[in-house]
Amino acid sequence: MKIPKRLNPLIDDGLVDEIICQLKSGKEAQVYMVRCGEFVRCAKVYKEANQRSFKQAVQYQEGRTSRNSRRARAMQKRTHYGQKESEAAWLSAEVDALYRLAAAGVRVPQPYGFIDGVLLMELIIGNDGYAAPRLSEVSFSPEQALEYHGRLINEVVRMLCAGLVHGDLSEFNVLIDDTGPVIIDLPQAVNAAGNNSARMMLARDVNNMRAYFGQYAPELLTTAYDREIWSHYESATLYPEIELTGDFAESTIVADVEDVLKVIDAAQQEEFERRRREQEAREEV
Repeated sequence: MKIPKRLNPLIDDGLVDEIICQLKSGKEAQVYMVRCGEFVRCAKVYKEANQRSFKQAVQYQEGRTSRNSRRARAMQKRTHYGQKESEAAWLSAEVDALYRLAAAGVRVPQPYGFIDGVLLMELIIGNDGYAAPRLSEVSFSPEQALEYHGRLINEVVRMLCAGLVHGDLSEFNVLIDDTGPVIIDLPQAVNAAGNNSARMMLARDVNNMRAYFGQYAPELLTTAYDREIWSHYESATLYPEIELTGDFAESTIVADVEDVLKVIDAAQQEEFERRRREQEAREEV
């Protein structure tokens, strides 16, 4: 088995003692089962930027800010330095999301550290004692499908309450262990409040779950959890233990455009008067 060069420094430093096997090769990373001392863990080795097929789409980058103003400007201008910093920010996004979501009670793998493009994290184990299967590899009865769909919708809600949307949730990035679903693959997670595509991504995540579990429980195919969840989020009534129904009726109330324009005009007039008073006060001085 060929060892990715990004794993070599961890082996040299004794952080990884043995590479047991490769678990997955995906669009942005390769995943290995590794031994770290007495523990068996998971090592996600991110591919170099020019080897990844999953591009850093603008819609995923929006809302990710840098505290360093020089770095932020360089990233925005896409200078050579900025591209390197953008790449580093992309690689660390999953680590940040994992810690944030784990603290919020979302079922994600426990992260143990991120070193030189390698994320060490908890290995999720299935009922047979081996690496847990993906959701796409598991069949369900109608009752089980309803239960697991409900649990994943609850996880989506917890994520949103923590300020994040997965952005790429499907049956291929949910693992099933002996206690239920575990959400994985989060490098593209977006800031719900700072990304204009967040609502669309949430709808896609939720509807992917609806389509998958709808194979086993067709009644799910008529639900509208995405719109119900986002409506609560926008009105600040969303909380982790909220009871959802899956039903959602669009408002039929037509906005009174004339009243809205009056409110805008009044605000503009108030701002004009405020500036006029400030100008007069400066002239008197």
